[in-house]
Amino acid sequence: MTEREERDLTGRKFYGADQEVAFSDKATPDTPQTRHPAYRLAFRDTDFLLREELRPVRFQLELLKPEMLLDEAGVGSTLVMYGSARIPSPDHVDALLKNATDENRVVAERLAAKAKYYDEAYRLARMVSERAIVQDGKRQFVITSGGGPSIMEAANRGASEAGAESIGLNIVLPHEQAPNQYVTPYLSFQFHYFALRKMHFLLRAKAVAVFPGGFGTFDEFFELLTLIQTGKMKPMPILLFGKDFWTRVIDWDAFAEEGVISRDDLNLFRWCETAEEAWGHIAGFYDIQD
Repeated sequence: MTEREERDLTGRKFYGADQEVAFSDKATPDTPQTRHPAYRLAFRDTDFLLREELRPVRFQLELLKPEMLLDEAGVGSTLVMYGSARIPSPDHVDALLKNATDENRVVAERLAAKAKYYDEAYRLARMVSERAIVQDGKRQFVITSGGGPSIMEAANRGASEAGAESIGLNIVLPHEQAPNQYVTPYLSFQFHYFALRKMHFLLRAKAVAVFPGGFGTFDEFFELLTLIQTGKMKPMPILLFGKDFWTRVIDWDAFAEEGVISRDDLNLFRWCETAEEAWGHIAGFYDIQD
């Protein structure tokens, strides 16, 4: 440290952690004591950080890291897009049907029929990204997906081909998987805890588009409905694509008829079939003039 730096009123007197690491690496002698794991700096000791007792710290890190990086990236709000990882893109429909066996042909045909939602997810993401809305110096409606294939890929691809950045919130799973190629690299995050991933989906969300999907999509969608229904979140546009699918797998009227929800709760979301319909609901809700 120079004499000028020592006399600087704005600088800190303590060395930063990165500087202390450099001192440790440079000056530590090789002895039985220094080689023992107990001597490692706690924040560099992976074995220590992975201990059962450190779970609260790991929770905090998974909350803090994406929050800091998204803030530094100027992300003000997001348009979150949920949907199946199994729906094929239109380019892969022929291969899916060709490889279908007699046993799974009906399933393959039903998945193929949903390929149109890949297109709509792509179109919605591109449409919103091209508008490049900025408010208070922050980017608004930044496309966010789970970072995987299918509907998630369509969302990130739409943003990418509009020349915009997009977010991918990936999760560690037992089987091999990786972020899709369209996620902006420095906005591609990996989570261990589903709970923290869920938080980051909704912390900046100003609208959510939900496409046909399985357990994961249902989980995210119903949690969002619950948060708004119970008043834990303020209302926002929730765009539900694929009325034929959703009314086939869920008897919405029965929910209300059984008395476990109110009839008004069915107004928490809006049916959509096209990207234009979805954007119309979003623009109307926030009084955005195209």
